[in-house]
Amino acid sequence: MVDAKMLNKMSSAPGFIAALDQSGGSTPGALRLYGVSESDYQGDEEMFRLVHAMRVRIMSAPAFSGDKVIGAILFERTMDGDVDGQAVPSYLWEKRGVVPFLKVDKGLNAEENGVQTMKPMPDLDALLIRGREKGIFGTKMRSVIGHADKAGIAAVVEQQFQVARQIIGQGLMPIIEPEVSIKSPTKEQAEAILRDEIAQQLDKLPAGETVMLKLTIPTVADFYAPLVAHKSVIRVVALSGGYSTADACEKLSHNHGMIASFSRALAENLRVSMSDADFDASLAKTIDQIYAASVNKS
Repeated sequence: MVDAKMLNKMSSAPGFIAALDQSGGSTPGALRLYGVSESDYQGDEEMFRLVHAMRVRIMSAPAFSGDKVIGAILFERTMDGDVDGQAVPSYLWEKRGVVPFLKVDKGLNAEENGVQTMKPMPDLDALLIRGREKGIFGTKMRSVIGHADKAGIAAVVEQQFQVARQIIGQGLMPIIEPEVSIKSPTKEQAEAILRDEIAQQLDKLPAGETVMLKLTIPTVADFYAPLVAHKSVIRVVALSGGYSTADACEKLSHNHGMIASFSRALAENLRVSMSDADFDASLAKTIDQIYAASVNKS
């Protein structure tokens, strides 16, 4: 069973989820944005040490608290790391009041039928058990939709829900993330197919089983309102998808019931060269901006 206190916070508290889950493929880009070039480190171990230091700086900043940041999605290495000698998941929940999630997918397959499904996850059960033992509340897994291909989108959603049921079986809360690319030439049409496919899968869930959804901010405001209202959905969160913080927040503000789960948009103004005071002030300003878009709807 999922943790009742974390579930209550995730289902009802105002705020947003911070996505701190860049993995091997996306970490160099996250570090470049932070002001650390690839010439500043050698090898994966040093790269991951630097990105962990960046994440610790974010997680330990005064503004990064459960008052506005209700959850955080972690990369596996971040889950296994620590902050001031305390394991990251327990630090987030016990010291910051932030619900910890774990990214569990292993990347994407090559595009087929306009989509990229998830690569196989043969060791998922072991990872879920380890995450649960460390205090992880839920998981996140990402697929990508590039075109409005009904067969492709159906395959993405079916795979997502199949894995979600495995995650539920291990007592964790799955975040289902079928991302529609903001560069898709058929984005609006893809969203229409996606909404119908998700609704069909939600209707098949056994009574009492619930999921979260992480979706690209839709072209039409409130397009995902039926999913927000579905009895089997405890929260619908929005990914920034490459939009700037300002653009992502403006678009999100028109979608009632959706809260942010931003990655690049959360950290885009942070730099390694900043003093702690400047870093904390910049992060606090961005957190306020994302919180307002998540809570105060036009």
